[in-house]
Amino acid sequence: MNTSLDAKLNNRAVSLRNVRERAKFRIQEGITRGFRDFLYGQGFTEIHTPKIGAKSAEGGANMFKLEYFHRPAILQQSPQFYKQMMVGVFDRVFETAPVFRAEKHNTKRHLNEYTSLDFEMGYIDSFEEIMAMETGFLQYTMDLLNREYAADLEILGITTPRVDSIPQVRFSEAKQMAAEKYNRKFRNPFDLEPEEEHLIGQLFKEEYDADFVFVTHYPSKKRPFYAMDDSEDPVYTLSFDLLFRGLEITTGGQRIHDYHELTAKAAARGMETEGMEHYLAAFKYGMPPHGGLGIGLERLTMHLIGEENVREATLFPRDLSRLEP
Repeated sequence: MNTSLDAKLNNRAVSLRNVRERAKFRIQEGITRGFRDFLYGQGFTEIHTPKIGAKSAEGGANMFKLEYFHRPAILQQSPQFYKQMMVGVFDRVFETAPVFRAEKHNTKRHLNEYTSLDFEMGYIDSFEEIMAMETGFLQYTMDLLNREYAADLEILGITTPRVDSIPQVRFSEAKQMAAEKYNRKFRNPFDLEPEEEHLIGQLFKEEYDADFVFVTHYPSKKRPFYAMDDSEDPVYTLSFDLLFRGLEITTGGQRIHDYHELTAKAAARGMETEGMEHYLAAFKYGMPPHGGLGIGLERLTMHLIGEENVREATLFPRDLSRLEP
C-alpha cells in the first residue's frame, strides 16, 4: 500500500485486508506454530501464567502499576518466576503470551506490550543445551515456513535465513571484534549498545555468512539476580543473547537452582524478597539445574519479513503514543 505506517495503523481493520499486510501475520502465525509444535515434540508442557502480579521477576522501574481491589499490583514484565516454579512440576515448560514493559522508548525496535515466546527446561548440564534447543526450533520453523507458508513468503519476496548452524562468541570477544574491525569505541563495558549489536551481526554475516549469532557470557552486573554466574569467572554469567541480523531477539541462560545461592545473590544486590516468597519456596523444596529463554515474537517477525519498524509486525501496537485501535 502506498501509505504511511501511521495511516495503516489508524485504519487497521481495513489495512490488514491488504494481501501483503495479511501475509506478514500469516508468517507470524507460522513462527508461533513452529515454536509450539517443536517444543511439544521435545516433551514440553504448555502453561498459562498470570499477567497481573504483586512482584516482577525483572525488577527495576519499568513496570506498569495498577490498583487491584485497593492493593498495589503490576503487569508482568516476564513469566520468569512462574516458568521456573513449573520446571519443578513438569521439567520442561513453555508459554506464548504478552509481556509489558513501561519503558519510555520511542524507537523502531521497542513496544510497551509484545508477545514473548518463553521456555524453561530442567535437568540440563550446560546453558549450551538451551541454545541448542533454540537452534532446533529455528531449523524446524524455517522448514515449516518454506513448506506451508510458501505463498506468503513469495508475496513478500522473502528467502528464509540460514539456520543450519549458528556461531557463538563470548560477549567480551564480540565487543573487541566489532571495535577493531569497524574502528569504533564503545562506552558501555557491561552491555551491547544497539550500534554494537548491528556491527556484530554485520561482522558475522560478512565473515561467516551467518544471519544469527549467539553472544554468550554477559556480565553479571547486567543480568537478573537469578542468572547463574560462571564458576570460572563470576564476573560473567552462563547466559546469552541471540542476535538476528544485528538485532537482539532472545535473552536466555542457566538459572541458579540452589536456594541458598539464590537468596545470597539477592541479598548481595540489596534486593527485597517481600512478594517473592512463593517463588523462593520452590527452591526450598529442591529444583533441578535448569535454564530457559524468552524470544520477542514481533522482533523476530520484523527481521524475517525485512521490515525496519517492529510496529509493521504487530497487529495492534502499544507504544508511548498509541492505545487504539
